[in-house]
Amino acid sequence: MAVEVDRDLCEANGLCAAAAPEVFELDNNDELVIHQPPQGDELARRVAVAVAGCPRYALRVTG
Repeated sequence: MAVEVDRDLCEANGLCAAAAPEVFELDNNDELVIHQPPQGDELARRVAVAVAGCPRYALRVTG
């Protein structure tokens, strides 16, 4: 599993970072950083919640 961000859509709302901080992080410039790959069923579930909850649909799971 991998997660990709469409940087043209991402507004750095941080909802994804709140749902899965092990995977998503906002840097000092409010740019989304994605730490790959998510491991484990619980983390995969939280990543799915984060992706589904993105208000701009900027995230997607691949692989």
